[in-house]
Amino acid sequence: MRPYAGCLSVRALTACQPASRERKKNHPRAEERGREMSAMADAEAPFLLHAEDDEAAPLAGVSDFRGRPVRRAGSGGWRSALFVCVVEIAGSFAYFGVSANLITYLTGPLGHSNAAAAAAVNAWSGTACLMPLLGAFVADSWLGRYRSIIVACTLYVLGYGMMTLVTTLQTQRSSPAGDTHSSSGPSSMQVALFYASLYLIPLAQGSDKPCGLAFAADQFDADHPKERASRSSLFNWWYFSMAIGISVAVAVVSYIQENVGWGIGFGMLCAIMLCAFAVFLSGTPTYRLYAPTPGAESPFARLGRSLVALMKSSSLFRTKGCQDEEVAAKSEEARGVLRLLPIWAACLAYGVAYAQIMTLFNKQGRTLDRRVFGGLELPPAALQTLGPASILLFVPIYDRLLVPALGRATGKPSGLTLLQRVGVGMVVSMGAVIVAALVEGRRLETAREHGLVDDAGATVPMSWAWLVPQYAMMGVADVLTVVGLQEFFYDQMPRELRSLGLALYFSVMGIGGFISSALISFIDRVTRSGGGDGWFADNLNRAHLDYFYWLLAALSAAELVLFVWLASSYTYNNNNHKRLQK
Repeated sequence: MRPYAGCLSVRALTACQPASRERKKNHPRAEERGREMSAMADAEAPFLLHAEDDEAAPLAGVSDFRGRPVRRAGSGGWRSALFVCVVEIAGSFAYFGVSANLITYLTGPLGHSNAAAAAAVNAWSGTACLMPLLGAFVADSWLGRYRSIIVACTLYVLGYGMMTLVTTLQTQRSSPAGDTHSSSGPSSMQVALFYASLYLIPLAQGSDKPCGLAFAADQFDADHPKERASRSSLFNWWYFSMAIGISVAVAVVSYIQENVGWGIGFGMLCAIMLCAFAVFLSGTPTYRLYAPTPGAESPFARLGRSLVALMKSSSLFRTKGCQDEEVAAKSEEARGVLRLLPIWAACLAYGVAYAQIMTLFNKQGRTLDRRVFGGLELPPAALQTLGPASILLFVPIYDRLLVPALGRATGKPSGLTLLQRVGVGMVVSMGAVIVAALVEGRRLETAREHGLVDDAGATVPMSWAWLVPQYAMMGVADVLTVVGLQEFFYDQMPRELRSLGLALYFSVMGIGGFISSALISFIDRVTRSGGGDGWFADNLNRAHLDYFYWLLAALSAAELVLFVWLASSYTYNNNNHKRLQK
């Protein structure tokens, strides 16, 4: 009843204004009393707005896609965020639907060697991890998050559409039906078009990944208690949904590609992205678009200014007074960023080991007995679902069991510091590579025992279950190292440069993929130079992937020693982090 009564009092004040003006002529204090009554009305109006009209009040600094003010009741929230989530989950589904089985297509219909295909996949996935650096700069400087996602969706549809067309033409060309095609191999034009379509996906990833999750989070008001809680829930469900989507994509799409048709498999991804794009556009009237902060500069420009300030602070000709304080602040910011670079470099070997999941692990699985449930044969790429499955299992175990137990042992609420968490993940990753080397050695020995060394297409009588430990260990390492790196680079960056920190985290995987590509190409040339089969021979029964895995284990061990030395001398520069670890 109070809001309704308040509205009546405001209307009464408005209706009485003419009479009040008449009384001002006859009573000296009438004007003062009028001011008091107006003040009372003004004091009551915000209460009314908060109690009754909060949902209809325009949100400050927020507009719709046409630049008009938006209200809480008709914009944002879960309704808008779910439109964005559909695109992001579809994008990850489609990406892993390609990447999980890409090496099979390259060594199959495109006729690449094992070494060339592995190097190509690593270079492509590395590009996909580095493109967010460029995409973040473009989004922050010009396009904004909403338009960047539209550009990404357009590139996704174009890339998967071209991929579908090229693979369909290649299938028709290799088909025995018809007399017009005498060669079963792909033409150079088809190979070029396939790679052109393939590299449209990293361009789309560059526009999508820096903006998707951030734009979904933008749909919740951090100053509103209910929306702030919903935004926190968004992050939890986001990654959970991603893991499920990736698992389904790897299992289902790879099966369709190999057993139904490559063109149908890629075409399904194109259709999914087209539908997701339509869903995202349908949510446009509900989105909240935030106005850019006046005077804000991109993280790259800010970092450049900080580095210049650091050089000035080291100069004998630096100025005095207030300018020295500004230069000192900027130079300290630059030092904080530069202190992270050795840690970043010490993590690159982990990116190299991680790159093998989509390439050489896949080729290992192709030679094993993959039958389940009596006669159903799993595609080799379907084994990659073991990684996301281990993530889904390990996250609650780590969060609910290990963290409290470690917290009691170490006296720290988080159990481990960020760098300790990363280091433990590196140990697990090194163990996974060692297990992969041992399993591959056993596979080669089994092939020799059964006289299958010269039969490249033979199935080695060895169950696919032998690969479960290495996939599962890489999943556990992912939870520890990748999540730890993400939080570390976010937490230790200056507040204004945190987007650059997340880009550094992505670049660990990207650079690791490029290093893996270059390393495989170099080793393949060296090991084949004497006329032998080489470590990456097309006939894996004559190859030596186990040697390569042992080399990666040695690199991981050297990386771990360097990382422990750097981490032991690293001083956290965030007071909040220090307080949490005490």
